[in-house]
Amino acid sequence: MAFTGEPTARADELGVRRRRGPSAGHPSHRWWVLGVIGLAQLMVVLDATIVNIALPSAQADLGFSDGNRQWIVTAYALAFGSLLLLGGRVADLIGRKRVFLIGLVGFALASALGGAATSFGMLVSARALQGVFGALLAPAALSLLTTTFTDPKERAKAFGIYGAIAGAGGAVGLLLGGLLTEYLDWRWCLYVNLIIAVVAFAGAVRLLQPGAPADRPKLDVPGTVLVSAGLFCVVYGFSNAETNSWSSVQTWGFLAVGAILLAAFAWWQTRAEHPLLPLRVILDRDRGASFLAMFISGAGMFGVFLFLTYYLQQSLHYTPVKTGLAFLPMVAVMVVTSVITTNILVPRFGAKPIVPTGMGLAAAGMVWMTQLDLTSSYVPHVLFPLLVMGLGLGLIFAPGMSLATSGVAAHDAGVASAMVNTSQQVGGSIGTALLNTLATSAATSYLTGRKPTPDALAQAQLHSYSTAYWWSAGFFAAGLLVTFVLYRRGAPRIHPVDEAATPVVHV
Repeated sequence: MAFTGEPTARADELGVRRRRGPSAGHPSHRWWVLGVIGLAQLMVVLDATIVNIALPSAQADLGFSDGNRQWIVTAYALAFGSLLLLGGRVADLIGRKRVFLIGLVGFALASALGGAATSFGMLVSARALQGVFGALLAPAALSLLTTTFTDPKERAKAFGIYGAIAGAGGAVGLLLGGLLTEYLDWRWCLYVNLIIAVVAFAGAVRLLQPGAPADRPKLDVPGTVLVSAGLFCVVYGFSNAETNSWSSVQTWGFLAVGAILLAAFAWWQTRAEHPLLPLRVILDRDRGASFLAMFISGAGMFGVFLFLTYYLQQSLHYTPVKTGLAFLPMVAVMVVTSVITTNILVPRFGAKPIVPTGMGLAAAGMVWMTQLDLTSSYVPHVLFPLLVMGLGLGLIFAPGMSLATSGVAAHDAGVASAMVNTSQQVGGSIGTALLNTLATSAATSYLTGRKPTPDALAQAQLHSYSTAYWWSAGFFAAGLLVTFVLYRRGAPRIHPVDEAATPVVHV
C-alpha cells in the first residue's frame, strides 16, 4: 500500500504513529501486553516438557509401548519445528493479533483433545495439532513484542522478562507437570492449557491492536514447501536416531533429504521475488550470531532438563514434585540475570562479552555435573552447578532474543521472530536425539563384559548421564567460540526501526 499523494494531515498522522508506536496513548498497556504475550509463550514452552513427567502415567492409562512413547514428544516437535517459519510469515501477512488469537484458540482445543484422549493415536494427533497452532502462536507473540516495545530502554526490560520466561519455561513445565500428575491426573498436564489460554485470550482481545504492516509481503509458496519439508525431515531423522541406528535409512535417509531440501530453500531465497526468509534478516552479524546462540543453547540445555530429571528421579529417587522444585533456584537466577543483562550489561558492553561468557558458564556447569554419583546430595552437589547454569543461560537467552529481532522492519518481524523459535526448537530436537543416542551407547558400552547387577545398571546410568553432560558442555564451548567471533564489539547499534514503528493498516 503506497502513501504518496495522500493529504498532508493524513501523512502527519502517520508520522505521529510512526514515532509513538501502537501503545503510545496508553503507556501502561504495553506492560499488560507483555504479560499477555509472556503467558502465551509460557504455555508453548512449558508444553515441550510438562508432558515428559506425565508420560509414565499416560502410558499406563492408555497402554502404549515404550517404543511408541517418544512420539508423544516428537509429534509436537515435528509440527512445531517444521511450521514455525510459515507461522511467522502468516502473522506478517494477515495480522499478528488475528494469528495470535487463532493460535491461542487452536492450542487450547488441541490440548482439550489430548486431555480427553482414549487411545495412543488420539493423543499423538492432539500433540501434533498443538505443534501446528504453537507454530502460529510463538512467532506472533515475539513479533508483537518486537513491534510494541520500540523504545530501546523499554525494549531491554521487556526482552529481559520475555527471555527469562522462554528460558525458564522448560523448568516450570517440569514442576507443574509433577504437581499435576502427582496430585490430580496426567490429563491435567494438557487441560491446564485451557486455563492459561482463556486468560491470555481475554487479555489479547482487550489490549492488542488489530493491525498488519502496510507493505505486506506475498507468501513464498515454493520456499514454504521446501523449508517446512526440510525441517520436518531433519527433525524426524534425528528423532529416529533414538530408536534406530545411525546407519538406518530411516535416520540418515531423512537427514540427507532434509539437508538437500534446506539447501534448495537457501538457493531459492536468493531468487524468489518475495522470499519467505529474506537474506537481510539473517545476514546481519548480530542477528546471525543470535540465531546460532539460540540453536546451540537449545541443543545444550536439554542436557540439564532431560538427563538431570532422569538422574534425580531414577538415581536419587526424587518424586516428580521434588524434581520440579529442584530446578526452581536455577529458574530464579535465570530470571534475575536475564533482566539485569538486557537492562544494564548489554546496553553498556554489547553482546560480544556477555553471550560468550554465558556459554562458558553453561559449559562449566555441565562439566561440574559430570561429578554427580549415587551418593550425591542436593545442596552441595546439584544446586551449585544448577545456579551456574541459570547464570549462564540468563546471559544467553534475553540478549539473544532481543538482538535477533532488533532493527527488523515490521513486515519482517514475524519471520525474524519465527527464526528465533525455529533455531531453539530445532536445536533442542537435534540435541535431544544426539544426547539420547550417545548416552544409550555409553550405557551399553559400560555394561559390556559386566554382569547386569543392580549396582552395575545404576553405574551404567550414571555413565550415560555423564556422557550427555560432557557433550552438552561441548555444545556450549562451541557456542562460546561462535558467538565471540560473530558478535560485533561495543554496544548494540540503534536501528531506525527501533525508534519508530512502521505504519500499520487495520484489518
